[in-house]
Amino acid sequence: MLKDDIERSAKVLGENISTWRKLLGLRAEQVAERAGISLATYSKIENGHQGVSLSKFLAVLRALGLLQKIEDAIDPYESDLGRARADLLLPKRVRR
Repeated sequence: MLKDDIERSAKVLGENISTWRKLLGLRAEQVAERAGISLATYSKIENGHQGVSLSKFLAVLRALGLLQKIEDAIDPYESDLGRARADLLLPKRVRR
């Protein structure tokens, strides 16, 4: 089950990256060059291959202008639950 979820997510992320590239009017070669990776590696990302390094995946997101959106999307302080739990669980800062 976990493997299926991960494979599905990798495929969805790759498809979304491909769609963003097309919406931005970019060719795969342009994104690969901007990300500093090979076209073959970029193709693997768009096709949902899981063996691509995180740094290369993040470089593609940066090249497409999506890196900050992803950071914001998983920021726990951007959710009601994260903010509420942080108030309860994280130590308070003591200023001198």
